[in-house]
This record gives sequence, structure tokens and C-alpha cells, in this order.
Amino acid sequence: MAKKFPIRPAHPERTCWGCDRYCKADEMICGNGTERTQHPIELFGEGWDEEGLDPLRPASVGSVPAA
Repeated sequence: MAKKFPIRPAHPERTCWGCDRYCKADEMICGNGTERTQHPIELFGEGWDEEGLDPLRPASVGSVPAA
């Protein structure tokens, strides 16, 4: 069974998010490349878990106005 994925971890930069092991950034076991996988909050910012879920709410970043 997979671990519950944290929505807002306290220090996402300390962990590799590439698999269910959540290894420390400097002690990766799986060999998932040489760099850690970033948490979505590092890539997309706050609200990453809600983006694109509501078709009636416009996207907050990079949205194109409807013609």
C-alpha cells in the first residue's frame, strides 16, 4: 500500500519525492537518477493540488482569456 502523499510538507527540499520511499535528498536508495525529484509545491507553488480541478474557475498562472 502506498504512503499518503503530503500536500504541504514542512521542508520539501530535504526529501526525494520520486517513489514511495521518500528518501533523504543526500541518501537516495532507489537510484532514481542523480538528482532528487522535487515536490509539486516546489515546482508549481501554493495551490498546486487544486489547479485544474474546477472547470469554472480560471487558472491562476499563465491563463489565456477566453475570446
